[in-house]
Amino acid sequence: MQGDLDVATSGWNRREFLARTGAGFGTLGLAGVLQSAGLLAGTTPVAGPMSPRPSHFPGKARAVIWLFMHGAPSTIDLFDPKPELDRRHGAAMNLGANVGFFASSGTVMKSPFRFARHGQSGAWMSEVLPNIARLVDDFAFLRSLHVESNNHGPALYEMNSGLTRIGFPSVGSWVTYGLGSENQNLPGFIVMVDYRAAPEGGPNSWSCGFLPGVYQGTPVRSTGSSPILHLNPLPQVGLDRQRRQLDFAAELNRQHLERNPGEAELLGRIHNFELAYRMQTQAPEAFDLARETAATHRLYGLDNPRSRYFGSQMLLTRRLIERGVRFVQVYSGGTTDTERWDAHTNLKKNHEDRAAETDVPVAGLLTDLKQRGLLESTLVIWGGEFGRLPITQGSDVTGRDHNRLGFGMWLTGAGIKGGASYGATDELGLRAVENPLTVHDVHATILHLFGMDHTRLTYQHNGRQYRLTDVAGNVIHPVLS
Repeated sequence: MQGDLDVATSGWNRREFLARTGAGFGTLGLAGVLQSAGLLAGTTPVAGPMSPRPSHFPGKARAVIWLFMHGAPSTIDLFDPKPELDRRHGAAMNLGANVGFFASSGTVMKSPFRFARHGQSGAWMSEVLPNIARLVDDFAFLRSLHVESNNHGPALYEMNSGLTRIGFPSVGSWVTYGLGSENQNLPGFIVMVDYRAAPEGGPNSWSCGFLPGVYQGTPVRSTGSSPILHLNPLPQVGLDRQRRQLDFAAELNRQHLERNPGEAELLGRIHNFELAYRMQTQAPEAFDLARETAATHRLYGLDNPRSRYFGSQMLLTRRLIERGVRFVQVYSGGTTDTERWDAHTNLKKNHEDRAAETDVPVAGLLTDLKQRGLLESTLVIWGGEFGRLPITQGSDVTGRDHNRLGFGMWLTGAGIKGGASYGATDELGLRAVENPLTVHDVHATILHLFGMDHTRLTYQHNGRQYRLTDVAGNVIHPVLS
C-alpha cells in the first residue's frame, strides 16, 4: 500500500501486478459468479481490485457516511453561536476584498435562531435541528476549518479531493483504492445526490481522477424502479445472453492485454462490466426499502413529505453500510440558492427548509446505526464546502455571503470522542483563530480511523507519488477516542 507497492502482500509493484494478472482478468468476474453459486469447486479465490485489503495498522472504522450539506450551511446559525453578533447587530463592517463571493459589505447580522445547550456535554445547537441536538454527546465538533476558495465548485473539489482543481481522486476513491470493499456485488463507493439536481461540478466531486476507474464513485437514486440507471438488461437480452457477451468481450480484452500488459483503464472497465452483471441480482434487494418496517420508515421521516426523500436516502445508506459498502456520500441541496444551503437571501427560511428536510432523517440514521451496533465501526461526517459570513449580504439584511475563512463540521461514530470540540473562530465567527484546520487534516483523520497512514497511501502518476493529503495534513488526535 505504500508508494507503488501492490495493495495486497505479493511484493510486486503495481505495474507488475497488473501485467501478471491482467491476461486473465476478464474471467475473474465469471469465476466469482460461479464460485458464489457453488459451481466452481476446488478453486482458490482470486483477489480483484476491490477485494478487502489489510490496513497499515488496526483501524476503528469499517465504513464512512459523508452527509454533504451542499451550498454551505451557516455553522454560526446552527451549532457555533456567537453572542458578539447579538451585541453588534446592525453595525457597519467592511471586510475588504476577496473575503466573500460578492464584492459588497453589509452590517453585522445576529442569528435569527435561538440556541440551547444539549446533553451532558452542553453543546450548543440551534432550534432548527431539535432531533440532531439530542445526539450531541456522540459528536466531535471541528470549529476552525478554512478552505482556499469561496466559490462552490472549487470548494467542493477541495473538500472532496484536497485540491481546488479537477482531475484528482476524491477521498472515497482513495479509501476504496487503499482498502477495497467488503461486498463484491455492490460498488465500494456510492454517491446519492439531491433529487432536484447534482451539486455544482457534478461527478468531478466523486471522481477517481488518475486512479483506476474501478474506484470511481457510483451515483444512485434512492427512489424509482431502477436506482442505478441502465442496471437492468433490455427485455430481449437475458442474463444468459449477457453472460455470453461478457465472456466474448473478456476474450477480446485478454488478447488486447497480452499486447498491452498493465493497462489499468481497461482492467477497471472489465471489472466494472462484471460488477454491473452481479449487481443485477444483488442490488434490487439492497435498494428495496419496502422490506423495512413502518416504524423504521417513521424513524427516518418517510411519513413526512418534507423529509421523505432525504429520509429514503438515509435509510438506503444504512442498508448499504450493512451490506459492506465502504463509502457512501449523500448530498443535501439542489442547484438554486433556494434549494440548497446557500442562504444569500432570507437565511431564516433557507435554513428552516433545509433543516426540515434533513433533521429527522439524519437523527434517524444515527439512532438506527447505534441501535444496530453499526455506529461503532462507521464514521459519519456532517458539513458543507464552507460557511457563511457574520455580516449581511450587502443591502439585503436577511442573508449571508460565503465564508471560506472559518467554519465548522461535526463527526461521530467509529473512533470519535463524543462531546469533544476542537478549534475556534473569532468572536464574530469570521476567521479560524484557534487550531486552524485544513481539508488535508480532515482527510488525514479519516484515513487514520481506517488504519491508514496518509503519508504512505500513494499512487504514482506522471512520475510523481501522489497522495490524498498532497504534502500536508495532520491527524486531529484530540477528537479521537
